[in-house]
Amino acid sequence: MGKYAFVLVFAMVAIFACSSANAVNEVPTVGSVAPTFTLTNNEGKQVSLSDFKGKWVVLYFYPKDFTNGCTAEACEFRDSYEEFKNLGAEVIGISNDTQESHRAFSTKHKLPFILLSDPDGSVRKSYGVKKTLGLVPGRVSFVIDKNGVVRHVFSSQSKATAHVAEALAVLKTLT
Repeated sequence: MGKYAFVLVFAMVAIFACSSANAVNEVPTVGSVAPTFTLTNNEGKQVSLSDFKGKWVVLYFYPKDFTNGCTAEACEFRDSYEEFKNLGAEVIGISNDTQESHRAFSTKHKLPFILLSDPDGSVRKSYGVKKTLGLVPGRVSFVIDKNGVVRHVFSSQSKATAHVAEALAVLKTLT
């Protein structure tokens, strides 16, 4: 019976974590104004979404620097960065990691785009990015137009590199 009790307790904790600790806003819908934010980049400078008014933005939330999926995703964005720039878009990655972690991650992988630190998860919550099983921060990408309006949302925890192709395909049809 001990094994079943453990499974039951684990299930209850997971359900509780998903329902209370993971309380977030709804994901902004296509056509809605993207939530505003100001966060710190890996150089210690404040960056706001409003700094990019007049430009397309690909805003992607990812779980953690230096993990396999997140590294593959970041490197895929890096390898496609010139294509994003040619389409008039800026790429911005957000995670709960520290500025120091972002600096090391960006340097190691030669990332040309902005990484922002959201240590308390407030921006992640304002964008409705939920945790998987209440534990792992979600992986969601948003394509935001020149006026700050959400034009596309893509969510896939397991298909990290698909976020890049998805964002590029959307930008190619809208720009």
